Parts: sequence; C-alpha cells; structure tokens
Amino acid sequence: MSSHPDRISLIGMRFEARHGVHAEEKRVPQPFEVDVVVHADLAEAVDRDDLAATVDYGALHELVSAIVTGPSFDLIEALAGAIARAVLAATDAAQVGSVEVRVRKPKAPLDGAFETVEAAVVRHRPDGG
Repeated sequence: MSSHPDRISLIGMRFEARHGVHAEEKRVPQPFEVDVVVHADLAEAVDRDDLAATVDYGALHELVSAIVTGPSFDLIEALAGAIARAVLAATDAAQVGSVEVRVRKPKAPLDGAFETVEAAVVRHRPDGG
C-alpha cells in the first residue's frame, strides 16, 4: 500500500490502437480503455488551490495517449507496465508514491461472450514513496 492515501484518478480513457500477439491485431486498430490511479500527497494542492502543487491530470492523459497510440505491444500487461513506469518517471518523487494502471481490451480475439479483458499493474517507487 502506498504511503499516500490521496489519489488522482483518470478512469475510462479510450483509445484506438494496435496491440496484440496476432498479426491482425497489429494491423487493424481496436479499442482500448485505460485507468490510471496515482497515489500522491495532495495536501499542498488542497491548501494552495494551485495546479503547480498537484499532479496535472491533463499531462497524465497526454502521456498515456502517447504510449497507448505509440509503438505496439504484444501484451496488455506490458502496455500497462510501460504506462506505470512512464507515470512514475514523469511525476515528482516526493509527491507520488505509487500508481495503478488498468488496461482493458473489450474486442480481444476470443471465442464466446465476454465484456472485456483487463490487466492491472501496481508499481511503487523503490524508496517506498
């Protein structure tokens, strides 16, 4: 568990991208949904009401978009891990302790009825955040 109980969440971001093991998945864009939950110390933002004192969710969305719509991954697990690493690298180590990323692939090539396939990863800063 993160040492920061506060969080910024971006839920249900939607992108068209080409991730998957099969050639057709790499050729034809398909929908992906991504959630990012950043556990951070938001006390200063609460007190100051200043964007500079918080995690800019607009910048997070741009970061996630660039990764999801960028080079192809075979596995949604690897995609989620790349997003988590990038979020930790792009945020203030003193403020952000951990991130949870969930990637959903509602059109995964499966026989049978299903709502979605999801991979979730949680990553903490090495120092414990």
